[in-house]
Formats: sequence, structure tokens, C-alpha cells
Amino acid sequence: MSQPSPEPVSPAVRAQILATEHWGLLAVRSQTWSEVIGRITSQLMFTSATLLFLALAGQALSYSPTFRLLAIALGLTLLVAGTLTSFRVHNASQEDYMFIKGMNRLRAAYVDIDPTLAPYFITGLTDDDDGIGQTYTMGSTRRSASQVLSSSAMFIIVVNTLVAAGLAAFVLWPAGGWAAAVGAVVVGAAHFAAWIWLGWRAWQVNIDPAHVRFPALPPGSDPVS
Repeated sequence: MSQPSPEPVSPAVRAQILATEHWGLLAVRSQTWSEVIGRITSQLMFTSATLLFLALAGQALSYSPTFRLLAIALGLTLLVAGTLTSFRVHNASQEDYMFIKGMNRLRAAYVDIDPTLAPYFITGLTDDDDGIGQTYTMGSTRRSASQVLSSSAMFIIVVNTLVAAGLAAFVLWPAGGWAAAVGAVVVGAAHFAAWIWLGWRAWQVNIDPAHVRFPALPPGSDPVS
């Protein structure tokens, strides 16, 4: 016995279902970044407290073996905590990209219900890289260098790079000032390059065309065909 075909859903019900999913994505995105900002704030407070403690300890201990070991131990603790924070920001950035992709798909569904809405959206209507870039920038399809450099991910990478360089300088200080300076520069550059490479790899996964369901139509194409 054949099953009866389901009754068609009205546009109003479809819009309500899409809006429910849209608000759900917005809520999870807000919670994610609230947690990430809290992690970054805690890391910066830990870093500033460590620097203040070392400044006070340096006045009492001068540059003695005890002070050096204390600085190395605190530097390692800072670097481990900062690395964990960087991983959280890295994962949150990937999650955020998928949140934006999902909301762009929902806006595409809104326009499918009522095509006359399309001119009123500032954010993107496609889930390809250009559409997601339009949502991030509120109009443009490409993010500028200043937006990338001022991002939370870049900020915590720079902080951790400075910590890694300072830690290397303390470890190599007995070998001489020049050795400590060169070692700090090399370790800092390697740390920064490794995290930039990790971010680039994640970005390549995000923009994989295999994950695009609603790309922008080529110029001159017929959206109906």
C-alpha cells in the first residue's frame, strides 16, 4: 500500500522553520565567542600578573640562577596556557565560518520563498567564499588585511609568540646576550610561522568547493534554468 504524499508546506511555515534555525545558529555563535573572549581575557590577566611578579622578583633576586629558573618555569606555564587558548580560538574561528555558511544558506532559502527580498540583504546569500566574505564584511566579498591582522586569532598568536621568544631568551641567556637574542628571534619566528600555517590549512578546508551547495551564479546565467 503506497504512502500518501505529504501535503505541501506553506511559505509561512517554511519561513518559521528557517527563522528558528537562524536564531539557533545566532545563539550558539554568541555563546561560542563569549566563551572565547573569556578565555582570552583570562590568558591576558595571567600574562600581565606573571610579568608583574617577575618585575618585582627581579628587584629582589636580581639576575640570579633562582630568578632565571623562576622565569623559565612561569614562561613554560604561560606558553602552555596560551597554546591551549590559541587552539580554542582556532577551533572557534572554524566553527564561526560554518555558522556563517549555515546562515547564508538560510538567507538563500528566504530568497527562494520570496525573491523580492534579495535587494534588502547586506549579508551574503551564497555559501561560497565570496558569499561568506560578504557576510563577514557586511557588503564586500573580500576581507582586508587589517581585518585579518586585528582578529582575535592573530592577537593571541602574537602574544604567544612574544612569550615563546622571551622563554627562549631566558633559556639561552647563559650562552651570551647575542645567542639569547638570536635564539629568541628564531624561536619567535618559528612559532609565528607554525600558527600561520595552521590557520592557512584550516582556511583551505573551509573554502573547499566540495562543501558549497549554493554558489553564486556566473554572470549572465539564468537563475531559473
